Amino acid sequence: MKKLLAALLLCLTVGVGASPLPATGTVEVLFTPWDDAEGAIVSALGEAKKSIHVQAYLLTSRSIAKALQDAQTRGVAVEVLADREMVNKGDNSLIPKLAAEGIPVWLETRYAVAHNKVLLIDVPGEKAVVITGSYNFTWSAQARNAENLLILRGNPALARRYLDNWRRHRDEAEKMSESKESKGLGSN
Repeated sequence: MKKLLAALLLCLTVGVGASPLPATGTVEVLFTPWDDAEGAIVSALGEAKKSIHVQAYLLTSRSIAKALQDAQTRGVAVEVLADREMVNKGDNSLIPKLAAEGIPVWLETRYAVAHNKVLLIDVPGEKAVVITGSYNFTWSAQARNAENLLILRGNPALARRYLDNWRRHRDEAEKMSESKESKGLGSN
């Protein structure tokens, strides 16, 4: 009985879904401003075949926004989650433009800050890609900030966990209307 209680307590302490995942696939590591993280993101988005799920605190990079629009034009299903306050406060946020272009956008309102920076490409699937790190999807993250970015390929279990989390956040978020004011993408 004591062992059962100890095991139950351990499960409650660790939390649901906290079990380790196998280390498989490849890891690409980039550090700004020295490495071209933005270029690596745009390249990965250009390789998407089926889907892209975005979780963004801030998105002002015209190159990344254009890569998302180009993917949608190629027939890739693109969906975006964004922090509502950063969309509302950020004069340079390109989230409204993406929504105006027909990309489904949800705004996270439950949390003080929805600070995730995640791109999921072709998840689920064997060729799934997870992109994450401190890197905001902004010009400053590439040119002025000290940021890190991980591009994780070939780990379907990891990608699935990220997609499950993305969906949990989307289910709690508010759908952004396509009729919101759109902002131009122009040149970066």
